Amino acid sequence: MKICVVIPTYDNPLTIRAVVEHARRHLPDVIVVDDASAPAGRDACQRLADDGLAHVVRRDRNGGKGAAVKTGLRTARELGFTHALQVDGDGQHDLDRIPAFVEAATAQPDALVLGYPVYDTTVPAVRLSARKITTFWVDLEVGKGVIRDAMVGFRVYPLDAALAAKVRGDRMDFDVEIAVRLAWMRLPIVNLPVSVRYLAEDEGGTSHFQPLRDNLRLGWLHSRLCTVGATRWCLRKLRLLK
Repeated sequence: MKICVVIPTYDNPLTIRAVVEHARRHLPDVIVVDDASAPAGRDACQRLADDGLAHVVRRDRNGGKGAAVKTGLRTARELGFTHALQVDGDGQHDLDRIPAFVEAATAQPDALVLGYPVYDTTVPAVRLSARKITTFWVDLEVGKGVIRDAMVGFRVYPLDAALAAKVRGDRMDFDVEIAVRLAWMRLPIVNLPVSVRYLAEDEGGTSHFQPLRDNLRLGWLHSRLCTVGATRWCLRKLRLLK
């Protein structure tokens, strides 16, 4: 087992370096995927590469968080890694939880290790409501309680399985879709808590969530997944699908 950290980033010039340095306290190998950031974010990523703190991959066009993670996962496998620990570049996650996630992945190398959020008072109420809706649909798609939270981007992927999942989503829908599809692939699912804090704007806190577009994407995603899930259930009942 060889594990690295994959960090997708888009315009996080105030936080990305601290995230990389903190992650390296626990795992020395870090891949940063710059999803076509503006000059300040691009320069911050370039300095990480210049200082030898991360392997930086730059995308020429902004494709969304999911597209950046896919690039990071492919790069990780090309570099010889078997697992990738995904964290966000905006400083929301408690990176001191990395050892617990690595320990869980080491104990079950074929498992998907998912973080579920432990929020403080900084969480926006709208985010809590959105998560409840997504959890409802994910419970229908994979079974109640199998996945505690499908939206937190703090998780460990077995790379071969993650790249075989054929996830269509390239933006905020990616995290949900890949978790569901890996559950359908019968990967063991390990759910672990991780503290999440929303940073203020002067701390570098920024959100690229587009309420209308991303909620429409999530709605379309769950329509597709529920249709596929219902078909799989029927085929299984007819003993046409193992």
